[in-house]
Amino acid sequence: MNGDPRRVEGWVNGERRQGSTSEQLIFPIDYLVEYITFVMTLEPGDIISTGTPSGVGPIHDGDTVVVRVDGVGELSNPVEGE
Repeated sequence: MNGDPRRVEGWVNGERRQGSTSEQLIFPIDYLVEYITFVMTLEPGDIISTGTPSGVGPIHDGDTVVVRVDGVGELSNPVEGE
């Protein structure tokens, strides 16, 4: 999984707010997975948070946030107020 860089994008309500590649990570993906699984079991649906590229901004109740990773897929979440 450490081969070709994967494009990572963050979208809010269809507007691209963030974009980068996995080659910008401080630690390679295979190292992160190996390190984490040394101390815990990863289950389907688990997410490894590694930080975020520039472009972070406010999100509001009713927004939809989508994260796309080339070769992996897309995760879409609605934003709900408290």
